[in-house]
Amino acid sequence: MPTPESEAFLAKKPTVPPTFDGVDYNDTPRLKAAQDSIIKEQWVKSMMNRLIRQELQKCYYREGVNHLEKCGKLRERYFETLPDAKVKGYLFQQQNYIPGKDDPVGQDQVSAGLDRQADGIMATVPEKIAKEKGDDRL
Repeated sequence: MPTPESEAFLAKKPTVPPTFDGVDYNDTPRLKAAQDSIIKEQWVKSMMNRLIRQELQKCYYREGVNHLEKCGKLRERYFETLPDAKVKGYLFQQQNYIPGKDDPVGQDQVSAGLDRQADGIMATVPEKIAKEKGDDRL
């Protein structure tokens, strides 16, 4: 196993942030790198929670009846990391990602695009129904 200072360790260290921000879904290597990065980040959080839980168990065993006073900091830290402890995967983030949502300029563009898209859908539905019925009034 390489040491943290070695070149082999630095070569395996992920260079992609754990997000789909800026990833082109047609670029398969970058997409897989983003997926791997998200999974690795979730595993790190899960293992960190496991280590805290093991230390908390040792503290409970060591302190006995005084564990409420002596192990409070570990217990609080464990409860803080508990919501992120489960490895959830990347599919939800990948399928529900809206490009430009996190950008300050992109938020306005995305909401305007969705409004225009909704208006287009609402405008075309009555026209399609009228064409199917053969009604030329619309």
